[in-house]
Amino acid sequence: MRIGTNPEKLQNILEIDSYHRVVIPVYIPNLTEDYFKDALKIFKLCFESLQKTIHSKTRISIINNGCCDEVLNYLTKIYNVHENVDQLLNSKINLGKVNALYSAIKSNLEPLITITDSDVMFLPEWQQKVENILEAFPESGMVSPVPSSIAYKGEFLYSTIYYALTKGKLQFTNVKHPDGLEKFEKSIGRQLYNQTHKEKYLTVTSKKEKAVLGCGHFVATFKADVFNHAPKENCKLKIVGGSENNYLDKPNDKGGFLRLATHGNYAYHLGNIFEPWMEDKMNEINKETHSNELLNTLPISKPYNKFQYTIGKTWHIIFFKKLKSFYFGIKGVKKPF
Repeated sequence: MRIGTNPEKLQNILEIDSYHRVVIPVYIPNLTEDYFKDALKIFKLCFESLQKTIHSKTRISIINNGCCDEVLNYLTKIYNVHENVDQLLNSKINLGKVNALYSAIKSNLEPLITITDSDVMFLPEWQQKVENILEAFPESGMVSPVPSSIAYKGEFLYSTIYYALTKGKLQFTNVKHPDGLEKFEKSIGRQLYNQTHKEKYLTVTSKKEKAVLGCGHFVATFKADVFNHAPKENCKLKIVGGSENNYLDKPNDKGGFLRLATHGNYAYHLGNIFEPWMEDKMNEINKETHSNELLNTLPISKPYNKFQYTIGKTWHIIFFKKLKSFYFGIKGVKKPF
């Protein structure tokens, strides 16, 4: 039996007071195995640095993706204590990284969504720098606060290449924070960059901002429009195996959006082993006092069409693979890059 009318039927328009959401999937099944023994300590640095560096128009979704009880207790605590953590989604099993992400991505209304691994330390101004690029490049759909000198080599940059070679003023620019590249190498346990990479980035320029060409996806801010181009079916893989390419990178590129990074380095990938410098760096981060949003309005997206995407794909092969040394030499870098 039902008596009366549900009051929500009289006020059925969804309204939100935020425009930027951060989504963090957390998979820490135990704290005893060597791989996971520091994982909770690392995640606490991630969360605390995020709290210190986001503005008041930001909300946070945390996905408990099959965590052990000690980790779940911590996640529940921060959900209860922090008002901006308005979602804690619990799964007793590991849904896989992509499915965990999409459980939040597809159910929220914010036009900007930052996806981050749980081992990222956010540095001051990361959000402002990322949003500045999204504002300055209406064609952009994916922007990371962690630039990489070798991100231009990625396969999912064809729309970005079209922009770079037609209107982006493609050029080499001095690396602003080489220590960011070095820390990333150390965090993944292998060498990625030669000396030239630590000196130069490939950048594109708009009227307002300069951005690095390409980016990784361990932390990146997306326009929500990007995910309209994602696969409709669930991801069948827990992690890697092309899962993030198919559900994060390809939708951005095939949707006609640019893939960029900030010129400076504004976050660190920490890895799974705690080191004393991390705590020292954390203590240096003062809480930023953004009382309201950084963006007044987000410019209407201007993605490229399939024809422009195809041209970008062709140019990527010609200029960035077949004629790379010659073309980069024209741009001023003759050393291996």
